[in-house]
Amino acid sequence: MEIRQLRCFVAVAEELHFARAAARLGVAQPAVSHQLARLERELGLSLLTRSPRRVALTADGVRLLTEARAALAAVDRVRDVAEELATGRTGALRIGTSPGLGRRLAHGLATLRELAPDVELILVDGPARAHAAAVASGELRAALVRTAPPPRAGVHAVRLGEDPLSAVLPRTHPAAAAPAVRVRELADLRLRLPPRDGDPVLHDAVLARCADEEAAVARGRDVTSVDDAVLEIGTGTPAWTVVHGERTEVDRCASETYRGPRAAVRPFDPPLGVPVHMLLPIRWAATCRDALVDAFR
Repeated sequence: MEIRQLRCFVAVAEELHFARAAARLGVAQPAVSHQLARLERELGLSLLTRSPRRVALTADGVRLLTEARAALAAVDRVRDVAEELATGRTGALRIGTSPGLGRRLAHGLATLRELAPDVELILVDGPARAHAAAVASGELRAALVRTAPPPRAGVHAVRLGEDPLSAVLPRTHPAAAAPAVRVRELADLRLRLPPRDGDPVLHDAVLARCADEEAAVARGRDVTSVDDAVLEIGTGTPAWTVVHGERTEVDRCASETYRGPRAAVRPFDPPLGVPVHMLLPIRWAATCRDALVDAFR
């Protein structure tokens, strides 16, 4: 599905006339008909009924029209942001990041890159408080943080959603045989976490779950490198740790990276996740803020 196909569909749906839709889009009428036919084939739906005297929307076309308008509005908002950046001092979008954003970060950047290919995307790692100050001063255009810092003048925090956490444990451990784990099943292993100042949200969420389940937890060494910790656990260290991401995403990375006995990655039972917020300057136009939020939500 392409953006131009959606634009053709919306134009015909609103004009209910192929010639007027083509004039509105500034293209030849056969091009409009061709794009609509491609869209219908790709979707496997009939969106319009056509006769020599009349064009009308089908029931499927009526339902799709709302979504098509929303998709095109989102595209236009992102392009507005790109235009603002391209006409600014640097033409660069500096985004603050946090540990373990994985798929969310990759998807958001791909969306921005597709719709604004000429804008330079620069990622800046750091803690939430520093990101908030940088957004307020204009050093960062936006920031993705695990938790919203205390309110700060000039900064708007938008909750994007919640990202899952997964447990990493030895593949030979009995709990690895189940599709999900409870923390009390890991009492014979030492829990290894990153230092709290490095990832306080993950740290606190895991310890809170242990307390909720009244699980006896023996603490192991701090995790200073997630890759090293997964390698150690996968080669026999009697420990477990917690990482950001879904099982399929993390497990695939672990299995492709390490040889020999490997670690198992399992979701928690019940699921455990941490919130993600985007920090944005209040002075930006609402359409610009909405475009970035939509890209990363």
